[in-house]
Amino acid sequence: MPTNSQEHIMMSQQKGNLPRVKGPEMNDRDRLNDVLATEKYMTQGYNTSLNEFSHRELYDTVKQILINTHDAQRAAFEQMFNLGWYKLPQQPLDTVALAYNQFSNYKGQFPYQQ
Repeated sequence: MPTNSQEHIMMSQQKGNLPRVKGPEMNDRDRLNDVLATEKYMTQGYNTSLNEFSHRELYDTVKQILINTHDAQRAAFEQMFNLGWYKLPQQPLDTVALAYNQFSNYKGQFPYQQ
């Protein structure tokens, strides 16, 4: 039978809130974060394996699995972002402009110019 504290935690999770004091149990954020990490790990493995396939049909099959895995990773990220569990800090415009200029200058170093 759940305790009053456990009921409060479950109700908070249903609303998208997290408990103030985190215990050892996994909450919804932990689970979704685990899904996101797993999907990222799987896409890395599929990307590496695609470089090694000599059989075209196997390559095409795994490539489709890779695309599906990327889509699942994106869906997990978007869900975490929408729930406020994956935050991106807003940057001042001058910081963004500095980063843009820095990486724009790297274009000349690419072996194939566009």
